[in-house]
Amino acid sequence: MRSENDVNSAVETYADMVQRICYYHLKNKADTEDIFQNVFLKYMLSDMEFQDEEHKKAWIIRVAVNACKDFLKSFFRQRTVPLDIMNETAVYPEDGEKEVFEAVLTLPGKYKDVIYLHYFEGYSAAEISTILGKRENTIYSLLSRGRGLLREKLGGEEFGE
Repeated sequence: MRSENDVNSAVETYADMVQRICYYHLKNKADTEDIFQNVFLKYMLSDMEFQDEEHKKAWIIRVAVNACKDFLKSFFRQRTVPLDIMNETAVYPEDGEKEVFEAVLTLPGKYKDVIYLHYFEGYSAAEISTILGKRENTIYSLLSRGRGLLREKLGGEEFGE
């Protein structure tokens, strides 16, 4: 089990990123908060030794993505419908990116993950391939196709690197 200072430091450093990851997967503030707590609880209870800060960040991203996917596949989630469907305020990386962020949310999951990690978190294709456990060339293909889908959604021809 990790020290209180270590857990508090991780929460301060990665809280916004984990919230954004959870929100773009779950599209629901309440579920985002639940998964957010689970991610940092898992971090607290883990005895994993990290090589450096980037390794820790990649581990937290992977745990967040997997927790969201597990939640979406859960029996409870598949068999219930929310009572109130509201347009909740998202945690956007920057105010000017709201339209792009919302367009990314509408992408199929396989494109959404790589587009988000590349453009919003600044990871290279090689780093994304390590985080998601996919081949680097697959990541390049997903980025290219995802950009094409975003270009169609946003009505622009200039979206890209």
